[in-house]
Amino acid sequence: MLSRRSVLRGGTFAAALASAGIYELVDALVGPLERPLIATAGQPLLPEQYAIPHPRHIMDNGFGVASGKGKIPVLIPPFHNHIVTAKLNVPANAKALQEAQRQLESALQHLEKQFPPPPSGVGVVVAWGLPYFQHYIPRLEKSSSYFHAGTPYPAYLPVDLITSKERGHTVYALQEARTFPSDEPPPGFGAVRLEQNDVAVLLRGDSLDNIMAATNAIFGTGNNQAGGLFKVTSIRRGFTGGAHTGGQGLASKLALAAGIPGADLIPKHSPVFLGFTTTLRDAESSVPVSNFEALPGWTDQWPNGYFKHGTIMPLSHLFQDLVAWYSKAFPTFDARIHAMFRPGVSFAPGTVTADPPEQKEADVLSDAQKYHAYGHNGSMQPVNRLQAQTTSNYGHVYPVNTAITNRGDFATLDNPFHYTSDPAGDHYSSQKAAGLHFLLFAPTTEIFNRVRLAMDGEFPGGKRASFSPRSSGAGLNSVVHTTHRQNFLIPPRSHRSFPLAEFLA
Repeated sequence: MLSRRSVLRGGTFAAALASAGIYELVDALVGPLERPLIATAGQPLLPEQYAIPHPRHIMDNGFGVASGKGKIPVLIPPFHNHIVTAKLNVPANAKALQEAQRQLESALQHLEKQFPPPPSGVGVVVAWGLPYFQHYIPRLEKSSSYFHAGTPYPAYLPVDLITSKERGHTVYALQEARTFPSDEPPPGFGAVRLEQNDVAVLLRGDSLDNIMAATNAIFGTGNNQAGGLFKVTSIRRGFTGGAHTGGQGLASKLALAAGIPGADLIPKHSPVFLGFTTTLRDAESSVPVSNFEALPGWTDQWPNGYFKHGTIMPLSHLFQDLVAWYSKAFPTFDARIHAMFRPGVSFAPGTVTADPPEQKEADVLSDAQKYHAYGHNGSMQPVNRLQAQTTSNYGHVYPVNTAITNRGDFATLDNPFHYTSDPAGDHYSSQKAAGLHFLLFAPTTEIFNRVRLAMDGEFPGGKRASFSPRSSGAGLNSVVHTTHRQNFLIPPRSHRSFPLAEFLA
């Protein structure tokens, strides 16, 4: 039974900000956690906002549980993941923006003194959308070691050197969001909403109290809080994990508590709704490979870019049809294994964490021809992995097949958001629904675009699968429904608060 708070939309933003709804169950369901004691006091934080300094990992036994006999290294993300999007409530002039810069940075630094980094504390990532740069930073009036005086929008943004060379004109690392062939919102929803928020704030940690305190410090309107700077457009709450110690996972428990159709079919130890672990350590890049400047020749931010140590964050929401996934479209375990990984492979029944061999573009296209199908994960690997051993600008040697991006997605029961300032436009409902707030960290928007097109069976050079990207043969595309999407730029920690405002006059 859900409490009254869990079904509140919060007729006001203040009510929604103060209530976590069904996600209040997470801490109670996970129970006390044993965390390694890591001394962080006095240690400088990493220059990357999005990095978790001491990520937690386990050796997985293949069934989603940590084991001394486990052979698959798996990252365990923070259990709570929340995102707040907003428009700015600040005049578009230098004085107002620079004061806002100081106010936000003061609030963030106070939080860093109050809480250690995640997962035990709280992590805050501030990301900025193209509307911020377009409307608030039209021209840099002051010169610096980064820019000439008079540099106009968008010339100060990181340049995607690879795509610019391919297309014969300048392409920036941050691009407007687009739709993809398999995008299909639920019936009656309308087209995918390509959002135009100025800012998005990602908050992560194992403690809901910490998350709520940080959210209030940034978006509350009391003394020493920064909420007056923003007009919040959405609050997106969610979770992941909870089963690696051997108990029932949060995906199963919360879906059952919310009465989601198909909840009883979610595997007990799955960290997410669709039944398979998504955070294999070897499938995630190590910082700083996702940074703008890490890989030679990718962007113009090496060696002295203003956005050095930053990255791109594509953000989207999608619904997941659990009944179709577990019974109608893919009624057997083998069918789901083939849709998630690759046609023809097999794993022990009940497998939650699988580590199949790497796939090349030729493998995916061969499977598409042979089986009239390809696997979701396998389709994306050819464009999301380094195809040759690469030495970073920092001298680190990345082996072939190192992942280029880092995932940060999390399960949600929002429909589609916990709170929205536009309930009609966002098709808000208090009825809970299985979904995913998908986000990742990538050196350029184009990398995300190529990965997303590969998910639809389309590869660089024009090669593609010959069947519909919404068919049951196209991985899990037929059971997911995208509703919203926007791309953001995450600056380095040193420039996270109203980036570039210091160069206005």
